[in-house]
Amino acid sequence: MGGVTSSMAAKFAFFPPNPPSYKLVKDEATGISVLDPFPHRENVDVLRIPTRRGNEIVAVYVRNPMATSTLLYSHGNAADIGQMYELFIELSIHLRVNLMGYDYSGYGQSSGKPSEHNTYADIEAAYKCLEQSYGAKQENIILYGQSVGSGPTVDLASRLPRLRAVVLHSPILSGLRVMYPVKRTYWFDIYKNIDKISMVKSPVLIIHGTNDDVVNCSHGKQLWELCQEKYEPLWVKGGNHCDLELYPEYIRHVKKFISTVEKTPSRRNSSRRSTDGIEQLRQSTDHYEPPRRSMDQRDKPRRSTDTREKPRKSTDTREKPRKSTDRPPRLKFHEYTKFNSIDKLEKLKVSLDHMERMERSRRSVEYHDKSSRSNDQQLEKGRKSVDWLDRIRAD
Repeated sequence: MGGVTSSMAAKFAFFPPNPPSYKLVKDEATGISVLDPFPHRENVDVLRIPTRRGNEIVAVYVRNPMATSTLLYSHGNAADIGQMYELFIELSIHLRVNLMGYDYSGYGQSSGKPSEHNTYADIEAAYKCLEQSYGAKQENIILYGQSVGSGPTVDLASRLPRLRAVVLHSPILSGLRVMYPVKRTYWFDIYKNIDKISMVKSPVLIIHGTNDDVVNCSHGKQLWELCQEKYEPLWVKGGNHCDLELYPEYIRHVKKFISTVEKTPSRRNSSRRSTDGIEQLRQSTDHYEPPRRSMDQRDKPRRSTDTREKPRKSTDTREKPRKSTDRPPRLKFHEYTKFNSIDKLEKLKVSLDHMERMERSRRSVEYHDKSSRSNDQQLEKGRKSVDWLDRIRAD
């Protein structure tokens, strides 16, 4: 049952560009790998990184000589690093950070298939590469997750207490909650950010567009309410799911956030140090995760005072092409048709209803079992009472 539901969730969550927007080419003379069609840059490394689940992911590392922080960027579900390449260059320049972006398993030229647990292994591999190959320290790393990328980002951040900061860009409460307004956490749901965000000890910046018609802005607002160390959020008025970088306040706010966390002494330096980072802190995400009581019922988000925010009009989970911050004409994004499969949503609803009926049946059986045991006990008492009376009469 678990494999079926996980496969179904994966079909809704992952839309790798097909064909990939780039090719991985290796120069025979120098041995340097480059992303075709982009020219080689001296400050950009193109890497292949092995993961603990046997896949090999492709990543790019952008150096900035003025940087004191390194940003690990997990992109959205309908993009690859070829589409994100120029944005990575611009963010590295404007934010004055080193930046690593990577493709999930099954995306771009990365091997394997996309899945929730593969993305957890992917981000861990990228993080280890930053530590081991580039000497980055946990205290100087900022995790950045956009849309579905908020899943592996929150999962890793919840296990690394000394991170410099976390940025969540159009994040999701969970995979199922994007498509269906459930009020509890089901065991087969994916990317349960709603249950993990409270374990993140780093400062968290949340950015969300008020007109997001893929992931409703309420997702970002509720996650912000649940953060331990909140930073002033950015609710981009009129912003949709994939155009937030075009708004001037986006780059200003992110730059201000990074500047603030770089100047603020970390209150987590006294936390347990981990030279091999993830291995000591990681609780395996490969095993069955029992259902937890949803935070939906305990922590309701504040009512938004933004009167311009509109309700979600679409259950479309496919991301639209991303545009660049300052030079949108330079980015040539592959066009995707908007995901709007009523049949798949109906199947999901039927599956969810089936799970609820199974739960009610289980409770009903338990109730009848208890009633049956109670009746048996009463009959036993009655039989003993009759035996006692018979003995009295015999005497």
